[in-house]
Amino acid sequence: MTTDSSASSLIIGGAASSPRAPLPTLPPLALYIHIPWCVRKCPYCDFNSHTASPVLPEQEYVDALLADLDQDLHAVYGRELTSIFFGGGTPSLFSAEALGRLLQGVEQRIPFAADIEITLEANPGTFEQEKFVAYRKLGINRLSIGIQSFQQEKLEALGRIHNGDEAVRAAGMARQAGFDNFNLDLMHGLPDQSLDDALSDLRQAIALQPTHISWYQLTLEPNTVFWNQPPVLPEDDTLWDIQEAGQALLAEHGYAQYEVSAYAQAGRPARHNLNYWSFGDFIGIGAGAHGKLSHPDGRIVRTWKTRLPKDYLNPAKSFQAGEKSLSNDEMPFEFLMNALRLTAGVESRLYPERTGLSLETLAEGHREAEQSGLLQVEPSRLAATERGQLFLNDLLQQFLN
Repeated sequence: MTTDSSASSLIIGGAASSPRAPLPTLPPLALYIHIPWCVRKCPYCDFNSHTASPVLPEQEYVDALLADLDQDLHAVYGRELTSIFFGGGTPSLFSAEALGRLLQGVEQRIPFAADIEITLEANPGTFEQEKFVAYRKLGINRLSIGIQSFQQEKLEALGRIHNGDEAVRAAGMARQAGFDNFNLDLMHGLPDQSLDDALSDLRQAIALQPTHISWYQLTLEPNTVFWNQPPVLPEDDTLWDIQEAGQALLAEHGYAQYEVSAYAQAGRPARHNLNYWSFGDFIGIGAGAHGKLSHPDGRIVRTWKTRLPKDYLNPAKSFQAGEKSLSNDEMPFEFLMNALRLTAGVESRLYPERTGLSLETLAEGHREAEQSGLLQVEPSRLAATERGQLFLNDLLQQFLN
């Protein structure tokens, strides 16, 4: 595609040549709530999760979450929540009564959008029909179910507490409980996994007719059991075959890839995650939660909360562990790290709207990424090419200052 005058504005100027302008409008606002306990810590997991004691401190933790939220309210006065996401850990370990009190307290503090999306992460080993019916009655309208695999030997290798039959039943129970919108989390590239194994898992997931499938490759992360005791993973050629065949299978059944590892039926992408990827705002409450908030004067501040549950619940300690205002030099990478995960990218106008910076601040990196074949030559959009999607880290390096 040929460039025009609007494209030329991307390839002049320097990375920090423009001052940051006040934001014309603030982006959508979401809320992330972290519940850090699991029945058992999985050997691949690097999230802030901790093995649960026989009795969870539900009431104390809900009190702490609301007190934590109170301290962030000054930064979001007058705004409404477009989505809420309960992540973990395993949030479905909490009772409906505890989550109900929490949601009521949140709504008393920040109004909910009429069409708010409220997602709860759950694992098949924690499914109880009565509990999930009660969750739905609270207004929770989307589930994200951590399946990972339907095959027993793979589940055992991953340290999961459920079996394949429980995974299948969980999807049926979700639908019976009134959830017509739910995601299945599925991994590939598992220890000793063949192409047939991976496609079998995908076919089983598709047969359960979720509205959304998160399908992503197992990676070995620092500070995990797998990092210190690495399992035997498939060869690179097998991983590539799995990726190509799996994407084709998902597309064949109407699951469009809209993000690196996210596939959805028409009209059913995860709105909460889309807000992350389009550089929207989110409050983060709970042990180890992160947040990002924009201010009308152009400041964009990232925050993170106290990580250990015992410290988070200690009234003598602060909820907030730290904060950082993003500098102009950091903004291109911070914005594109999210936006370029989307297969269609974002409209170019979103960059100045969400950062307060001119498109000129992307100039040098944009030109080099285009010349490398990693970024589409498209004046109205910021989007990776197919090659750029495969080498996203290399693409983002072009925008590091």
